[in-house]
Amino acid sequence: MPELSKAYSPADAEKKWYEYWYSNGLYDAEVRTDREPYVILMPPPNVTGSLTIGHVLNHTLQDLYIRWNRMRGFESAWLPGTDHAGIATQTRVMKSLKEQGINYRDLGREGFVEKVWEWKEEYGGLILRQLRALGISPDWRRERFTLDPGLSEAVQEVFVQLFDKGLIYRGKRIVNWSPAAQTTLSDEEVLRKEVQDKLYTLRYRMIDGDGEIHIATARPETVFGDVAVAVNPKDERYANMIG
Repeated sequence: MPELSKAYSPADAEKKWYEYWYSNGLYDAEVRTDREPYVILMPPPNVTGSLTIGHVLNHTLQDLYIRWNRMRGFESAWLPGTDHAGIATQTRVMKSLKEQGINYRDLGREGFVEKVWEWKEEYGGLILRQLRALGISPDWRRERFTLDPGLSEAVQEVFVQLFDKGLIYRGKRIVNWSPAAQTTLSDEEVLRKEVQDKLYTLRYRMIDGDGEIHIATARPETVFGDVAVAVNPKDERYANMIG
């Protein structure tokens, strides 16, 4: 009989049993079954880096629900995956290239996209290994990436359907513009910070020389494009300027 180790090594036991669970398909969900389905779509972690303690908590809670319903007799399917994260991943790749002394613009579009896919393979693979290390029980046969061809086609198809129904439309809105990324950013991708700034008061003289009007602005550089001034007709201060 082999001698037991004096110290318990959880990593050895976890790897052994997780491989056993996976190879025996203990968490595989069947499509054709008489049992009532119970499905959780895993919110796919972004491939911007490694998992955080928040991911650990969230995936633990999902695992509790999927295991509980599996024990209750439901055909339980937990669908895993990772998310490309769009601008967030692009920004991380740009930062990584900058640290290497590489300007992403010098790579060209195809070269930069290739770097993004390299990043995805590195950190997407890391995230999947971390998820397995947690001992969670999704159906790994169904693992997906949000830029997989099938998913991309589904998104495009739904987008067109919503557009045809008038639920998606083009409009004029104030947006968050990134001069670095040369694109718009969602509110969730913007950190707002209050700063001290100057307020300038500009004096515009009347054409007939009879008085002047004061305009307060934080953007004095626009004065060179100013062609007119509008006032509130109900404001008594400007009553003599109406008409």
